[in-house]
Amino acid sequence: MKPDRVFFALGLVGLGVVSLVYGDFALQWQPVPAWVPARSLLAYVSGAAMILGGAGLLSKRTAVFSSGVVFVYSSLWLLLLKLPHVVMAPQLEFNWLGLGEIAVIAAGAWVLFAADRGQMDSSRLKFATGESGIRMAQLLFGVALLPVGLSHFVYARETIGFVPAWLPFRPGWAYLTGAGHIAAGLGVLVGIVPRLAALLEAAMIGVFTALVWVPLVVTAPTSQLNWTGFLISWTIAAAAWVVAGSFRSKQAAI
Repeated sequence: MKPDRVFFALGLVGLGVVSLVYGDFALQWQPVPAWVPARSLLAYVSGAAMILGGAGLLSKRTAVFSSGVVFVYSSLWLLLLKLPHVVMAPQLEFNWLGLGEIAVIAAGAWVLFAADRGQMDSSRLKFATGESGIRMAQLLFGVALLPVGLSHFVYARETIGFVPAWLPFRPGWAYLTGAGHIAAGLGVLVGIVPRLAALLEAAMIGVFTALVWVPLVVTAPTSQLNWTGFLISWTIAAAAWVVAGSFRSKQAAI
């Protein structure tokens, strides 16, 4: 098992465990309305799906099936819970930010699905597997990073609030990381050192996870919000790492 796959799987398993412990979805990252019938039951089912899907990625015997489960799950998460908010209120950048974050996770899941399934000649999903599927997942990843980076400028005050107080020039870090997201996205889309761009994106989110969410979890270890935010950030970083690993030497030169 490659480390990027392992970290991605662990992030999903962690999110599933939190769902089972609290009997809830991933808060604002999974905005399931309160009026949905059997919402608590669905939350447990969602948590179990993440645990089983993530754990299945760690075994060669179950990797092919599990990557399909995780791909479908993340696609539904993106299309049913995030896309409608963008359609209903496209003027709110916050909605685009949420869409972009989950799209990164979906892109990572798509890369694993496409790689595990290979080019399925007899499948209706042939376009989504093999090299063509990986390429589409890479493009989704690149596009997803643009609204994530833009949010650092639109919501500069809120972003600065997440920068640790001990760091100097806090506004500068907020703007710099926003520009970094956008640069990484463009690097992947245009084909300028895309592997390096994705790796730097993964590293940046990983550092953000360590500096922001780890201290919050340590200071309030019973907080559902802190654990959810930590694991979402972990999974996004791991997904970016998975996408970076999908760029081969030939692709990286394009």
